[in-house]
Amino acid sequence: MANSWWEIEIFSEPDLEDTIFWRLEQFGGRGMSSDRQGTLVRICTYLPERQAQLLDLAALALWLRQDALIAELPAPTARWHLIDEEDWSSSWKEHWEPQAIGDRLLIYPAWLQPPEKPERLVLRLDPGVAFGTGTHQTTQLCLESLEMHLDGEPEPIVIADIGCGSGILSIASILLGANKAYAVDTDFLAVRSTRSNRDLNSISADKLLVEKGNINRLIQMLDRPVDGFACNILAEVIIDLIPHLEAIAHPQTWGILSGILLDQAKPIADTLEAHGWSVATLWRRQDWCCFNIRRS
Repeated sequence: MANSWWEIEIFSEPDLEDTIFWRLEQFGGRGMSSDRQGTLVRICTYLPERQAQLLDLAALALWLRQDALIAELPAPTARWHLIDEEDWSSSWKEHWEPQAIGDRLLIYPAWLQPPEKPERLVLRLDPGVAFGTGTHQTTQLCLESLEMHLDGEPEPIVIADIGCGSGILSIASILLGANKAYAVDTDFLAVRSTRSNRDLNSISADKLLVEKGNINRLIQMLDRPVDGFACNILAEVIIDLIPHLEAIAHPQTWGILSGILLDQAKPIADTLEAHGWSVATLWRRQDWCCFNIRRS
């Protein structure tokens, strides 16, 4: 089957949801969603067929069982099957609803007719295969942090979105009042998704610049340090990223870091301190946390 994807479904106790999200992220899952199925939670993600064989999926199921054993909870049930690329979008749409986040944002699926007189800022989104829909705690924490930093009035504020995924954070930054945003991701599918969502929200290409690459590419794109940045990726990647953040910052630059489990918070904080950053606030949602940082 050409351009096939694994559709992976996990049925588990609700208390395991955060751990499963984390495990699927590490496995390379894209566009994760969750919904309740009676007393259980159903978590769904997608993975290109070329990135996993049946033995890899069996290993994933074993890891999930081990995670449940450690947590002293019933083992989740995992199942998977192949779908073609066209079926991906229709599968995704079945499980995603509009979601209000913070005080001002409404994340709205692109395939639904937007409200005529919205009371919130409507961020239209078609994530495709990229991570970032607003359903996961880490994305919600980042959006709420952006809302705290941006007051909604147009200001000369420049934002960077490192590991942009669907572009949800950089697009939200513009809607919340930033006048320019830079977005980078090492995955060309994420870059394509961010550009598509930028157009969907009628944001010009010179206001939201999107390129494939990492922090080094971002440094090349900038003509001056940014006023703030957001990074919602894995903790291990963030630790490697922290030494390079000074190159995009000025003395008043603030930052938002998430994708971090609570037991990973200390090494992140230690690395930040070693490189001239201090933690202004540490927000928590279930097993995940979000660092709001500034220059020491």
